[in-house]
Amino acid sequence: MSDVTAITQLVQKHQALKQEIAKAIVGQHEVIDQILLSIYTGGHSLLIGVPGLAKTLMVNTIAQTLGLDFKRIQFTPDLMPSDILGSEVLDQNRNFKFIKGPIFSNIILADEINRTPPKTQAALLEAMQERAVTIAGQQHRLERPYFVLATQNPIEQEGTYPLPEAQLDRFMFAIELKYPSIEEEIQVVKTTTDDVSPTINALFSSKEILEVQHLVRRIPVPDNVVAYAVRLVNSTRPNLESASEFVKQYIDWGAGPRASQNLVLGAKAHAAVNGKYSPDIEDVQAVSMGILRHRIIKNYKAEAEGISEEDIITKLL
Repeated sequence: MSDVTAITQLVQKHQALKQEIAKAIVGQHEVIDQILLSIYTGGHSLLIGVPGLAKTLMVNTIAQTLGLDFKRIQFTPDLMPSDILGSEVLDQNRNFKFIKGPIFSNIILADEINRTPPKTQAALLEAMQERAVTIAGQQHRLERPYFVLATQNPIEQEGTYPLPEAQLDRFMFAIELKYPSIEEEIQVVKTTTDDVSPTINALFSSKEILEVQHLVRRIPVPDNVVAYAVRLVNSTRPNLESASEFVKQYIDWGAGPRASQNLVLGAKAHAAVNGKYSPDIEDVQAVSMGILRHRIIKNYKAEAEGISEEDIITKLL
């Protein structure tokens, strides 16, 4: 099958997928789009939102429609690395046997990742980066596709361990969940307080998702689009001579090279699901908010003047 045919099929499948997800999830179209884009590119996502916005239901529904295994890990201050990775136990014949932890699944929902100490966060991050875990010197490969969706609650900051910048950088997208509109909330209340539960059908298989990931990587990108993505990331770095006064004034640290890679990959996937055979600058701009939001560290001046990361990115665009 040619790549052109494959992209046409992906557009149809993507639309069908969104309709299937809409059976269980009201609204949140942008959030679902970004989660799907990160799955099509093989990235991971961080969901930032207050409790009760159906984050778990959303991930569960997406896993069902994609025909993938799904496990949820609730992160707590007493969670140990072995609780998520698995551990070696002695069997009846006094041989060590490896019992797999919940990390061995296609889609992992790492709920409230900032509730757990750095040691346990780091165990998850090896799995995200290497697609493998090391237990007692033995490396165990994780089945692909492998996708981590972590959630973070932005309001309760007591007793939390915020993710360091280097770890945040491992997430392709940081996605903000907003409250639903009144019309959407009425719809949510109606559908969640009756006795009917929708049947969610699987529209993909793990093999098909891997094919989509390879297809996205094969999409050609014009040099001017790559240059635009790199220049956009470059413009966030305040310590460069070329940095604008605005950036020097409000940003402590800018985004690293991983942001440029993710912008180009995200633009490829965004172009593909919109039926384009090659991304343009608009595709880079469409994915830039979710990719740059968590990679820019603003300073006290920006905090004091109420300037958000979104304001800074909008200005740079």
